[in-house]
Amino acid sequence: MQDNVLVIDDEPDIRELLDLTLSRMGLQVTTAEDLGAARRALSSKTFSFCLTDMRLPDGNGIDLVREIAEKYPQLPVAVITAHGKVEDAVLALKIGAFDFVSKPVDLSILRKLVSTALKLRKQEPQADNSAVEDESPFIEDGMDKLTGNSAAIQKCKVMIRKLARSQAPVMISGESGSGKELAARLIHDLGPRADQPFVPVNCGAIPTELMESEFFGHLKGSFTGAGTDKEGLFQAADGGTLLLDEVADLPLHMQVKLLRAIQEKAVLPIGARQEVPVDVRILSASHQTLRPLVDQGKFRSDLFFRLNVIELPMPGLGERREDIEELAQRFLKEITEQWDEAKAPLISKEAMEALKNHNYTGNVRELINILQRAITMCENDTITVEDLMLEQVSVNKPGQSLSGRDEEQTLDTYIEDIEKKMLEDALTKTRYNKTRAAELLGISFRSFRYKLKKFDID
Repeated sequence: MQDNVLVIDDEPDIRELLDLTLSRMGLQVTTAEDLGAARRALSSKTFSFCLTDMRLPDGNGIDLVREIAEKYPQLPVAVITAHGKVEDAVLALKIGAFDFVSKPVDLSILRKLVSTALKLRKQEPQADNSAVEDESPFIEDGMDKLTGNSAAIQKCKVMIRKLARSQAPVMISGESGSGKELAARLIHDLGPRADQPFVPVNCGAIPTELMESEFFGHLKGSFTGAGTDKEGLFQAADGGTLLLDEVADLPLHMQVKLLRAIQEKAVLPIGARQEVPVDVRILSASHQTLRPLVDQGKFRSDLFFRLNVIELPMPGLGERREDIEELAQRFLKEITEQWDEAKAPLISKEAMEALKNHNYTGNVRELINILQRAITMCENDTITVEDLMLEQVSVNKPGQSLSGRDEEQTLDTYIEDIEKKMLEDALTKTRYNKTRAAELLGISFRSFRYKLKKFDID
């Protein structure tokens, strides 16, 4: 059966162009010249997609977006905005529009937009599937269940499902280790772009002088060292999702270029004369609150409003303590599987209470580190309070820090430093034979390899 599409525009030439373009995609098109005709069409026929102009003779396309969100919540609706009217697009996305396209309408962008929306429509039978998945820190090939049933995480799950149905930019906020990238992957994997690339980039990890090349690509010979053509992160994510992690770390000159790429849906590689169209959904994440940075002039307000269309706050463990037991059991199982241990140790009642009452400054990531240490320290296959080593004490290390000052560390970081040094010493003694180094330390090769990765030892 053909998908039915509703197009609303008061200009006959544009209606005819959109009708012809969408009909050539094998779609059944119904056109309307104003809100009244659109409402009559919606009440008489079931549609798979709706495209409406913002300015109509008897009202505003925003009004129609609101009505569709209320009466036909499963119908994706996109808006046509005047060129440069970013505030119109942002408002439409905030109230539930699937996406937007600017005048003059780029037909290739429109076709991609419609195809993405129709994919979403075809996913509807699975839309209420409760088996929401996330990325496990240990399972490299993908997704595991999003753990927890607290009110905070349930609210988060509901919002993620809703965000997966839209193409609106999302700002994911939360403390370090609270699962911001995990949430971004869920939004991608539960949405219509799931079969396309998910490209995460840590904005703070790219040297300033390489940012433009990394994001937008370059042509051979465009600068010293550019020996071949290189596609940027936007091109790599074409059709899929680009996650701008730690977006607050972007320098101001890159914020300008990023804003243009998002608004124009096109990038200009270094050395190129013509922009390359890209179809990318933008998600952002930051542990810093961006609003104060905007007030201080360190982050552009126009980019902030473009990225922060919808905010998804990720709760820290302090807001979901009732999930800690389930999380701990899940991570124990995964750690022991990763380390090739025979079975996961038990956690004593007292140790579990200590885990529930601990102040997690590093959230889920810190819980994982605590359990890794506890598995190493425990005896008789039972983790006790002592094995958790939760007391935060100051340890004065001998010698000087890199900054020339005496360094104070928590017990967590002090033990990690010792573990890292043991790994490096074992590698040195075995002349970098990983198998022999693992044997020397009395751990499995897989566990040894995991620890090398954890401490970034090359």
